[in-house]
Amino acid sequence: MALVDETRMEETGFRMSEATAGDFFALLKPRVMSLVVFTAFVGLVAAPTPINPAIAVIAILAIAIGAGASGALNMWYDADIDAVMTRTASRPVPSGRVTPGEALSFGLVLSALSVMTLGVLVNWLSAALLAFTIFFYAVVYTMWLKRWTPQNIVIGGAAGAIPPVIGWAAVTGSVSLESVILFLIIFLWTPPHFWALALFKSQDYERAGIPMLPNVAGEASTRRQIFAYALLLAPVGVAPWLLGYASAAYGLAAALLGAGFVWYAWKVLRMPDSDRVMRPAKALFGYSLLYLFAVFAAYLADSVVERMLAAAGGA
Repeated sequence: MALVDETRMEETGFRMSEATAGDFFALLKPRVMSLVVFTAFVGLVAAPTPINPAIAVIAILAIAIGAGASGALNMWYDADIDAVMTRTASRPVPSGRVTPGEALSFGLVLSALSVMTLGVLVNWLSAALLAFTIFFYAVVYTMWLKRWTPQNIVIGGAAGAIPPVIGWAAVTGSVSLESVILFLIIFLWTPPHFWALALFKSQDYERAGIPMLPNVAGEASTRRQIFAYALLLAPVGVAPWLLGYASAAYGLAAALLGAGFVWYAWKVLRMPDSDRVMRPAKALFGYSLLYLFAVFAAYLADSVVERMLAAAGGA
């Protein structure tokens, strides 16, 4: 009887595994989570209203847990395609270290915990935005867009762009133009970042049947669209200074970083078809990570310095 029950549990995906704490931590997509937490923290610090440090810590922890929940739900649903891609085959679910049922339960529990914590202890607007983000990433992007359209990254990128708005809302209880600009920076950064990856991982996506842009529209079209998004991203990165939300020092840093992004995108655009190693695409992918971190770090530093100068002037 016990053997029959165990077989039935395996068939339904709810067999208990011998997963370690490290396996469940990997379900959270810690590298993605760290970027979400950082950009949310920038939105929180840049907000004009003071916030209790304890509430700020609770808000960031809840956002981090929500981001991890999204990652766990994504890994649960994508286990079939993760198993055939070299980049993702070693993830906990396709490798068998965590069962699908465990990943699903883990993701759902963390989702509810993060949203309720943010709502009860911070405010319900930030909680609603976090809930929307989890839903958009896990359902709209993962379950629908990713396998349906080559514009999956463009539309789905909204989920990864909302964290600074959540951080801002956690402090102010509102959404402002300044927080929307931070959203737009990430939103416009996402397509060229992931399309650069898709260029040199196109065989992986083809095996998995994911309609990434290079596999559907071809490499030439992808390179042109990467360059077009780079041209849009560069001025939006400078927009906080142009609109008076940041200093000239930030504006200069953002302009230089944006020019670098355009330069790397131009090299991808001019990349010869004979370059099967995709060196320019790999270089752009690496630089794009640096760009986003540096732009938000500059914005964070600018906000902190401005607040310190204001405090010194009022003393």
